[in-house]
Amino acid sequence: PQLFLDDKGQPLTFFDAVVGGRSVATPGTVKLLWQTHQQLGKLPWKSVVQPAIKLAQQGFIVSPRLANAIAQSQESLNKFAPTRAYFFHPDGTARQSGERLTNPDYAATLKQIAEHGAKAFYQGAIAKDIVATVRQAPTNPGVLSVLDLAAYQIKQRQPICAPYHQYQICGMGPPSSGALTVGQIMAMLSHYPMAELGPNNISSWRLLADASRLAFADRGRYMADSDYVPMPKQGLLAPQYIEKRAQLLKGEKALAQVEPGLPSWPQALKQADDQAIELPSTTHFVIVDKQKNVVSMTSTIENGFGSRLMVRGFLLNNELTDFSFRSQVDGVPIANRVEPGKRPRSSMAPTIVLKQGQPYLAIGSPGGSQIIGYVSKTLLGYLSWNLSLQQAIDLPNMNNRFGPYELEQNTEAEQWAEPLKKLGYQVQVKDLNSGVQAIALKPQSDGSIQLIGAADPRREGKVIGQ
Repeated sequence: PQLFLDDKGQPLTFFDAVVGGRSVATPGTVKLLWQTHQQLGKLPWKSVVQPAIKLAQQGFIVSPRLANAIAQSQESLNKFAPTRAYFFHPDGTARQSGERLTNPDYAATLKQIAEHGAKAFYQGAIAKDIVATVRQAPTNPGVLSVLDLAAYQIKQRQPICAPYHQYQICGMGPPSSGALTVGQIMAMLSHYPMAELGPNNISSWRLLADASRLAFADRGRYMADSDYVPMPKQGLLAPQYIEKRAQLLKGEKALAQVEPGLPSWPQALKQADDQAIELPSTTHFVIVDKQKNVVSMTSTIENGFGSRLMVRGFLLNNELTDFSFRSQVDGVPIANRVEPGKRPRSSMAPTIVLKQGQPYLAIGSPGGSQIIGYVSKTLLGYLSWNLSLQQAIDLPNMNNRFGPYELEQNTEAEQWAEPLKKLGYQVQVKDLNSGVQAIALKPQSDGSIQLIGAADPRREGKVIGQ
């Protein structure tokens, strides 16, 4: 519980906690991909890994976005020799847009994984090097052990689905808060004529904002790793509970105060409120293959360059900072507190929308806790406002998590600043760099399915079809 507290028992600042070994959790992606391939894969594992090996060997061209990120994180990236050697030239200058960046160390790591599967990563030399890098970090050494890596298990959990008119909006369950929070927002909005109001009505944005605030209040109090914290997952989406929460949106002004609700649950719900949020990071992709198998996957090492530690060609995550830095408030425990073996809460919201039981839309975004707002806005635009998928993604981002209404700067969102202030909102104009990627599956009269892809212009997303 004291992992992210200073000597006086006060929470560290975010970046004081992030940089170094203290923030590194057991990496999970390699085992997830391996186990998924074992269950569902058709191609040989080696052939699946080969394109990544080739890319690491041949390199890629540094994009303007990556070059800018390196420049902005120059101080922290320079703290550790392997990271410095990868992102900077020997003379100390940062890698520039247009340069080719190769990674032979990562190619060698991937070759081991291609040859021996996930055990090459979680046991043996690679695992020992990961642990040594974390525990011997010159800044904030961590506690990760070879036993943590060897014992790591993938959890396959039931999806969380919420109704929105004729659709079911489905996503991953806890410890991610994404599906529950997006589901609550959309289920509350289904009680209002959002299609009739449309995107040019201030009431639409008031309803979306305060539905989000109500959902985030529940998120802060109840949502965490359900293997460690009893969670009212069904109660938070129960029709009678959603209807009661939706009734709070009936006024014409911003809600003066937002409190967590009391969903039906046979156990005592004694948890403290938590307004910890993740910073905007992560990545997302969506794939539909020729058999119409659908994947919506959000992947992350949490912050843009994770812990800034690099080993064998890859960055180590800072996932542990997704926990609440405080463990309690006035003696009442916080659901998302740090505990051994526990998985931290995230806001990842990889989403598949079903219509008549069939995939209709696959969507998701990076962005830390802003993900929830990005996905909800796009769902609203596509499902209710008769916008094309690209138009729904392109809509200006307007998010409200815990009170301040955040408007995307240099967009049409700024026109709502004064009207929203008159409704009682505190308004902040800022960068809101979503990275929404989506594919719609539209049934045709001949029984075929038309695929429509759309990518967020705010990041370097791309639509590719064949």
